[in-house]
Amino acid sequence: MVEFATSKGIVTNVVNAAGVSPSQAPVEEILRVDLYGTSVLLEEFGKVIAEDGSGVIISSQSGHRLSALPQEQNDALATTSVDKLLDLPFLKEINDTLKAYQYSKRCNVLRVMYEATRWGRRGATINSISPGIIITPLANDELHGPRKDGYLKMIEGMPARRAGTPDEVGDLAEFLMSSRGRFISGADFLIDGGCTASYWYGDLQYLKATH
Repeated sequence: MVEFATSKGIVTNVVNAAGVSPSQAPVEEILRVDLYGTSVLLEEFGKVIAEDGSGVIISSQSGHRLSALPQEQNDALATTSVDKLLDLPFLKEINDTLKAYQYSKRCNVLRVMYEATRWGRRGATINSISPGIIITPLANDELHGPRKDGYLKMIEGMPARRAGTPDEVGDLAEFLMSSRGRFISGADFLIDGGCTASYWYGDLQYLKATH
């Protein structure tokens, strides 16, 4: 991927929106694509990103549903060499696709923080965006999968009372990658209609018992 990109010229901007959801794949595939794959991309493009370049990783609100992890797990997810990430003992204990997805998205945010220090040496920025329920093929699979009732209840219980659009996420990514976002790096931005706020402190608190 990186060789193909650099063969076309200087790499100034990178957006990664690839991923599989809890209803689309087993635990091993979610960790391989969402956790490991994203970490590889961050590392490899961090080696070639141009000065004044920028990147955005599309994570998920789901990573914010995970309770606080021990600091040693945070550090391991952020800094473990990519080739050893999937060997972390606490990842091998995961046997639920939702938990695998949550850990993957938490890892995305932590890897972005770690890589921001490396991208910064090249004069580039890297951030993550954690969308909520956005009308995409992935969300469509979830809305028609085994967790569809929970998704519909989330939409009803969040402050915005609606799902988001790809354009809304795109507008945020555009800002972060523009000249107006040059002082922002290593940060994560929730864009979920207030769903996470409601999950922890509002009408959706009851979902914590099932997540």
